[in-house]
Amino acid sequence: MKDGKTRCAWAEGHDEAYVRYHDEEWGRPVHDDAVWFEFLTLEGAQAGLSWSTILNKRAGYRAAFANWDYLQVAQFDEAKIQALRDNPNIVRNQLKIRSTVTNAQALIKVQKEFNSFNDYIWRFVSGEPIINHWKTMAEVPVSTAESDALSKDLKKRGFKFVGTTICYALMQATGMVNDHTVDCFCYKETQT
Repeated sequence: MKDGKTRCAWAEGHDEAYVRYHDEEWGRPVHDDAVWFEFLTLEGAQAGLSWSTILNKRAGYRAAFANWDYLQVAQFDEAKIQALRDNPNIVRNQLKIRSTVTNAQALIKVQKEFNSFNDYIWRFVSGEPIINHWKTMAEVPVSTAESDALSKDLKKRGFKFVGTTICYALMQATGMVNDHTVDCFCYKETQT
């Protein structure tokens, strides 16, 4: 975008939707369980693909998965899962589709134990975002001790497509960590 703002290098040179995602969502703390379910789904769907692919299918995912109503998704039966495999608006990988249903069921169990998924997940960063001070994207890790712990615990609770790299991407996207580079205009904005 030609607006004079300095952004993280990964957001430069992309279409407007991609830049808007960087500017308005990525790294901003999430506290709503439906939004958590959305990001769990989208980050898992991205495994092996580009974020552009997933971002371009985001509206399709929202429609396919009941506007992120995890209570409804948890009830999807085999016929619904098979129908989703024919949906060109999402990634039609059967394991990824099944993981979304499984993750909705696991999220509901976590809510029963911790009051909300939000209360559960923020414990992995002691309730506050980790503020990093990266000068370049090359410094940003693909996983951390916190993402390792989150991945291990999610897997123990039955979640799928939650390896440590996916968990770190989830933490970045949802503001559990601030990995905007220090020169990015969002770096300070996401701390307020």
